[in-house]
Amino acid sequence: MTTPFLPAVSLITLGVADVPRSRRFYEALGFTASSQSNESVAFFQLSGVVLAVFGRDALAADAYVPSEGSGFRAVALAQNRASTEEVDAAIAHAVACGGTLVKAAETVFWGGYSGYFADPDGHLWEVAHNPFFPLSDDGRITLP
Repeated sequence: MTTPFLPAVSLITLGVADVPRSRRFYEALGFTASSQSNESVAFFQLSGVVLAVFGRDALAADAYVPSEGSGFRAVALAQNRASTEEVDAAIAHAVACGGTLVKAAETVFWGGYSGYFADPDGHLWEVAHNPFFPLSDDGRITLP
């Protein structure tokens, strides 16, 4: 029997105030926008998943929910790196591209090293080195 809901994520969509601005930010980080992108939505192929930026009001309307709200959204995207030096470099690059430093990288309680930046719309990104999660050559985690 096939399960009705797969344990997978195909697409992550961030609601943003200005799609062209967000596209420029993610391209400055090194992401490549798909040819399917336009002024209303931008798609970026990541390692095994697609990231999309879409107008916040349009995204809310599509889901039939109000678009108001700010502050902590109880979600953070994360990227693991092979070393603490790579974490520091990735966060510095994100800030140089227009992101905001939220928390400088530091040794954390669970035995790794991580910090946070926010994209131009305040979406949190954690960049971490987790010595307990080995990475493949393309940056993917395979849980033990």
